This record gives sequence, structure tokens and C-alpha cells, in this order.
Amino acid sequence: MRPLIASLLLMVVGTVWAADAIVKDGDTIRLGDTSFRLDGVDAPEMDQICLDKNGTSWACGVEARDRLAMWIAKRAIRCDDKGPDTVYPARRIGICMVEGENVTLNQWLVREGWALNFEPYAKGRFTADEADARNSQRGTWQGCFSAPQDLRRWNKTTAKLLGATCPRGDETKARNVLFPDHPAMPPGCSIKGTYALRAKITGHRGIYHMEGCRSYRSTTNPKRWFCSEEDAQAAGFRKAFNC
Repeated sequence: MRPLIASLLLMVVGTVWAADAIVKDGDTIRLGDTSFRLDGVDAPEMDQICLDKNGTSWACGVEARDRLAMWIAKRAIRCDDKGPDTVYPARRIGICMVEGENVTLNQWLVREGWALNFEPYAKGRFTADEADARNSQRGTWQGCFSAPQDLRRWNKTTAKLLGATCPRGDETKARNVLFPDHPAMPPGCSIKGTYALRAKITGHRGIYHMEGCRSYRSTTNPKRWFCSEEDAQAAGFRKAFNC
């Protein structure tokens, strides 16, 4: 009897419903007090820049978040909890669906060109959806962009450029736009992120500086912008020691 009760409790705990989801970025939503990173997909970072079909830069990370929010609208969301995020354990991994739809948010993002099939976590689930979005030039595929993980790792010189209008031959200009030396701050995302060798000593990618940090004003050339400490920590950044 006890094993049966325990199994039923696990089933209940493993699924979360909420009527008021908060879309934090293109692949992260908050239901109540729980943040879910959508399983198997990778959407542009909030501060990520892409090129559109005319070669004009645009805030594709903000656009991906807004498109997901518009798709969800005011409908209830159900997330199946797949356990803690291995990168940021305070966040959960989820497969989520919006009320009244038979496609997961995970698949919808890739199919509409607002996220990539993210291996090894996807295990090929969204390969066909990504190919369809690429061939139809939907979302970010209409222009030129880099994989979000290349931005997180700042692979400016080695990142593969993706999309229908990426330049052939000299990619220098496109790379300078996609990996800007002076990225613009997205609305509401005032936390500065810098890459530093000393951060790697503690196993981090970089250091983040909040407005209350003594180093905030002197950090004049941030490479990343974050909307919250959670976002910065999930990206592998640690807080500046003078905060």
C-alpha cells in the first residue's frame, strides 16, 4: 500500500499546472515559484543579436521570448517535471504544454524557428522540426544567427553561422554584429556580465556585476547582460566578490 501511495505522490508532484505563467526568456518559464527550462531546446539568449533577411541587426532573444508569451497568451500551462537542471539545480527541466494545444511548447519553439534542437538532451526529438523551420526560413532562420550556446561560450571566431542569408566568404562583419564588443542592454536586464580568466578558477564562465556592486560603474565593456541573478548563475557566471 505504501509503495502505491508513494508512486501516486510522485505522479502528482511530477506535473505542475498554472494559469499565470511568466515567460522569462525564449526557453524558460515560471509557474508559481518554480522555473522550468524547456527540455531539449535552446532559444536565443535575452541579450542575443541576430541578422534579419535584409542583414539588419535585431534583438532576436527578446523576440523569441515575446513570441512564446504571445503563443501562451493567458492560457493555463502544464509542465511535466523531469528533474533539476544539471547546469543550475535551482531550476527544473520541463516538458510543457499550453491548454487546448496538442503540441508541446518545446516542439512549437523549434518548429516556428525560435529555438534549436539541443543535443544531447533532445535525443533527436526535434530534428525534423528544426529542418522544417530552416527550409521554410521561419523565425531566426530567415536571416543569420549563431547557436545560443556559442554566445554563452563566446565562440566569436569559431561559431558556425546559421540561417538563409549568412555571408559566403568573409564573415567578419556578421560575426562582429552577432558577437558585439559593446552589446546593448535589453529592457529590464541591467546586470553586467564579463568573461575573466579568474572566474574559471572557481569553475565559472564569467563574473556578473549588479548595480549595487562597487565594480558595476567601472565595468564599462560588458559582454553579456542578464535580467536576474538566476539568469546569470544559470549561464555559468558568479557574482563579483565586491558585491
